[in-house]
Amino acid sequence: MKTFLALLVLLTASVEASTILFLGDSLTEGYQLSKEESFPSVIERKLSQKHKDLKVINGGVAGATSASGPKRMEWYKKTKIDVMVLALGANDGLRGMKVSETEKNLSAVIEKAQARGIKVVLAGMKMPTNMGEPYRTDFEKIFPRIAEKYKIRLIPFLLEGVGGNPKLNLPDGIHPNAKGYEVIANNVLKELEPEL
Repeated sequence: MKTFLALLVLLTASVEASTILFLGDSLTEGYQLSKEESFPSVIERKLSQKHKDLKVINGGVAGATSASGPKRMEWYKKTKIDVMVLALGANDGLRGMKVSETEKNLSAVIEKAQARGIKVVLAGMKMPTNMGEPYRTDFEKIFPRIAEKYKIRLIPFLLEGVGGNPKLNLPDGIHPNAKGYEVIANNVLKELEPEL
């Protein structure tokens, strides 16, 4: 009987274990902050009570564009990932990259993930007006369009409530501070938690 119960506990634990990959740029990495202050780490702490065996991988790389996404998926080929939060595209917009290229790159990442049975949550991004209103509008439409195409959850704007708020950002006005990452973690959790 004890052996049966031990096996049952083991099977239950393995079913509940989840690995989340956050694939992003400096906003994911936690630019100029400690690893513990990044939003993936905040999310890991918030979820650890409910999901005891949760594993979080912070795949944030400063300066990364969506073009790096498909190749970076190869880095995690041997890792069993259950859910991926895809948070690339901000640097594309800031550099004025072609909207069609960003869309193509993000789509390629999602297709690679879905082919491996990974659930995807897409983080939307908005741009300042310095590239012009037509570019800004076209850029922001990418994310809901992709989410609809691949039937995945969408975080409408990763920096909702944080972008443009000096109290929640570092002096550069672009990267969140520790308080800002708490807000971002809550934005992400709304769409992430139902997938776990």
